[in-house]
Amino acid sequence: MCRLLVIAIAIGILCFRAASSTARVEYLPGFQGPLPFYLETGYVGVGENEDVQIFYYFIKSESNPDTDPLMIWISGGPGCSSITGMLYEIGPIKFEAVNYNGNIPSLVLTPYSWTKMASIIFLDIPVGSGFSYARTTRASHSNEIQLSNHAYEFMRKWLKSHPEFISNPFYVGGDSYSGRPVPIITQLISDGNEAGNEPYINLKGYILGNPLTFPEETNYRIRFANGMALISNELYESLFHTCGGEYRSEYISPDNVGCIQNLKLFEQSIYGIEPPNILESFCGFRVWLIKLPTHKLLYQHQPLSSSACRTYGYELLYNWLNEDIVREALHIRKGTIREWIRCNDDLNFTKTVLDVRSYHLNMSNKGYRSLIYSGDHDLLIPHQSTQAWIKQLNFSVIQQWRSWKHNGQIAGYTESYSNMMTFVTVKGGGHTAEYKPEECFTMFKRWISNQPL
Repeated sequence: MCRLLVIAIAIGILCFRAASSTARVEYLPGFQGPLPFYLETGYVGVGENEDVQIFYYFIKSESNPDTDPLMIWISGGPGCSSITGMLYEIGPIKFEAVNYNGNIPSLVLTPYSWTKMASIIFLDIPVGSGFSYARTTRASHSNEIQLSNHAYEFMRKWLKSHPEFISNPFYVGGDSYSGRPVPIITQLISDGNEAGNEPYINLKGYILGNPLTFPEETNYRIRFANGMALISNELYESLFHTCGGEYRSEYISPDNVGCIQNLKLFEQSIYGIEPPNILESFCGFRVWLIKLPTHKLLYQHQPLSSSACRTYGYELLYNWLNEDIVREALHIRKGTIREWIRCNDDLNFTKTVLDVRSYHLNMSNKGYRSLIYSGDHDLLIPHQSTQAWIKQLNFSVIQQWRSWKHNGQIAGYTESYSNMMTFVTVKGGGHTAEYKPEECFTMFKRWISNQPL
């Protein structure tokens, strides 16, 4: 009987450890010497029976972690690992830009990390992203609402195990596709606080870069391309006339030959342009820019394998995270993820929330701060579409459109509204912060410190 009791207790301990675990990372393969910042990785079980295991990377603020803001960061996709944000966009280390020779890629420090003034949890979510995994087939299915509920449950459990951060100002952040779940997560936290859920999360607001927000965004790609002289005025006017300003496939009749032909001309005109940042050399970015009723992917090229390409860094990341020595350093559970992929296109994910403007309105009415920034050379989610939905919220402008500067030079433009929302463009920027890390660092530092841009 005693032996059975001991076995039962042991099994219970093992199950608990499998559901939640954390460990500090002091050394990373490819980085010389001990890490000069605090890095923690771990899993938190969420959902029914904690069958969803969410993996995270946590970096303490390098200034004053006791009082500095705490933020969760969610990458785009859906299905892209948050380590993209950590190693390419807003984190303290990055890969050295050299050709891969089969050895462990080298990591170097970057001076433009947002962890200089905030503690950040980089979250692999939804389930199936990065090193997050499901213990059952049923648990592997997700959508925007489940993703958001999992993120909220994660934060409550994480804060219970890290009570020293409960009183810190808290923000939700992300870019690209995470423009959908971030406002939902923010509202869930706000609603939970009002309902008396424990622990109380000291929510202050949210941050979004080039965020996917509402279905009509696709239409603004045509307008952006014309404004950037990628298509002629004649083609733009013909597109508007034949398509009526609506370029989404579900609204285009297969019988509208003129519209479809003009859309083909549009794709041909931007052939060879890098959509995430039209200023950069073309490196084979594959995306639906305009999806025709025929469902034929017009914009498709073979990627170049060159260290001169920004996407080459993702190859280094792929090789690095599929090394056993790296997984051991990050405390990845053996047997859970056979092959790490930066963006998992095979997610069991259903897109159910296509428009989150109402969430922005709700959060605005509750008085939360928000920073919405747009790289002004992004063709995927053009700044005009972001400005359009912000205007539709119908809040008054309290600080008129003006330039903001970095090192004495214009770094972009900004406008602020009565709902405590600040819109910022980043001059020369692209789809994410990695295209202009220095300027985005300055922008975030000023905003998070309540200083004027």
